[in-house]
Amino acid sequence: MAMSTEGAAINGTVRVHLLRHAHAGDAFEWIGDDDLRPLTKKGRGQSERLGRFLEAHAVRPDVIVTSPLVRARQTAEIVAEALGMTVKVDPRLGSGFGKRDLWSLLDETGAREVMLVGHDPDFSAMLNYLIDAAGMNMKKGALATIDLHTKLGDGEGELRWLVPPDLLAED
Repeated sequence: MAMSTEGAAINGTVRVHLLRHAHAGDAFEWIGDDDLRPLTKKGRGQSERLGRFLEAHAVRPDVIVTSPLVRARQTAEIVAEALGMTVKVDPRLGSGFGKRDLWSLLDETGAREVMLVGHDPDFSAMLNYLIDAAGMNMKKGALATIDLHTKLGDGEGELRWLVPPDLLAED
């Protein structure tokens, strides 16, 4: 399945899961390089619950690709462990992830179902772009699942799920 960065038609449906990293505390209280800020206990719990939820609902992407930032990588690894998968790290998901990056990444993976783990404001903007919405924000630990049927972007996506972290009950 080949896609083009020019927005050409997709041969079939591609399912994209956008997972914003789970809770990692207050960036202003973190001392040190923000790229190294880890998940909090709350964030680990959010990731574990999401992993169990996905496993229970037989959600198994072909590939999980994560930002190299510690909090995103930890989120991806916890979810991947629940699904019996591994993760790939891609620096494009670290900051400034945009439409061209999405097209390139989907083209490179060739996956029919991909989970991307990253950050805001990038993921909220991507969600709004893909489903032609405005003002939808992804909380930390939220998962948006979008089906792309005919072409990438331009509001052609169909929102399947938007799972906020507080929907999944605490243990």
